[in-house]
Amino acid sequence: MHTPASLLLAARPRTQERLYDFYEEMRTADDFFWDRRLDAWVATSHAVVSRAAGDPRLSSVRYPDIEAVSEELRPLARVLSRQMVYSDAPAHSRLRALISRAFTPRAVAMLRDRISGAVDQIIAQAAPTGRMEIVTDLARPLPLTVICDLLDVPEGDRGALASWSDPIAAAIGSSRLDTDHNCSASQSMARMLAYLRDLLTRHDIPPAPHSLRALLTAKAHTDQDFDELLANCALLLIAGHETTTHFIGNAAVALLRHPHAADQLRRQPDLMPAAVEELLRYDSPVQLMLRRARHDLDLAGRTIAAGQVVLLVCGAANRDPAVFPDPHVLDFQRPGGRHVAFGYGPHFCLGAALARLEGAIVLKALLTRLPGLQLDGTPLQWQRSVNFRGLTHLNVSFTPPSPDHDSVTRACIESAGHSHPLL
Repeated sequence: MHTPASLLLAARPRTQERLYDFYEEMRTADDFFWDRRLDAWVATSHAVVSRAAGDPRLSSVRYPDIEAVSEELRPLARVLSRQMVYSDAPAHSRLRALISRAFTPRAVAMLRDRISGAVDQIIAQAAPTGRMEIVTDLARPLPLTVICDLLDVPEGDRGALASWSDPIAAAIGSSRLDTDHNCSASQSMARMLAYLRDLLTRHDIPPAPHSLRALLTAKAHTDQDFDELLANCALLLIAGHETTTHFIGNAAVALLRHPHAADQLRRQPDLMPAAVEELLRYDSPVQLMLRRARHDLDLAGRTIAAGQVVLLVCGAANRDPAVFPDPHVLDFQRPGGRHVAFGYGPHFCLGAALARLEGAIVLKALLTRLPGLQLDGTPLQWQRSVNFRGLTHLNVSFTPPSPDHDSVTRACIESAGHSHPLL
């Protein structure tokens, strides 16, 4: 058994093209090893990843010592340290309870028409052209629209929020745990927090009834730590659209590369829930979870020292043949096995149900509304990140509808009241 290559290599464009082969090579060499270049343990097996994700001996705190972080990144680190995803109980449980009311099954179900209307509008605009760039035209604006609707963000402000979110997500997904290569991330976070502070305290535009903004505005006038509240609003904006954007793009390209699977889903639309889960497993938008040992401990036969980082590679765990036979095959009728694309344990993704709903609505529209859908031959390019897995663009072509068919479609959308201006 030889030492696996460093996980840092996963950010290289050449590795991104064959990412899951790279993971398989790592797991074959050693499924739980010390990565000297990252100064961290790396776990690639489903057994270790799922076990460690919920192990109370491991902390989710990313920056235990803010002062040890580079000065340029310190402001960003302070905000992240207040977010639920980088918190442990009891703070994590308290923060999650505050936000979870916006993501109950009933609350998510109420968003179906809103999401469908937005997708209808995007598809109707693209259909006559016979071409679409799925990431820019659909996968990016849709989730941002949904999460901004939840927060009751005025339409005119949404473009600014998107521009602030991008460098923050890039810094979080960097190949280095404490990077100072992008100072704009801290600046963008400061601008986002200033905007959210104004949004939750302004009186000229009252929040929509039952919106998450209404809930958070009420909390802002209690003893709730306002900076903590703002930090978690920022988390919703960044994570709420960044990961869903990647999921939609990854799922779309997987179907386009597997036309038999796409045809199966067209013929059997009742497979959509299972297809969403399989597509999440097959190419997960979030590839990594970080944990830190609270004290010296033994985990899966390894001795982990207090303070050492354990990197849980979700993307590799989701291709583990010990849990998913023929893991590189896209199989919508795959039996058993629980993927970890949304994490595992107490930090299981709060917005999982919403991401599933958005993905199902988008995939159905792409498969049924755009005949002859195919990649247009433009080389695919993946974002350079060890944490997030997503395309920078996804150009497709399809058969445009006849003028009569297009006018009927537009009339149906308008008569249904589906008018959802986007960015």
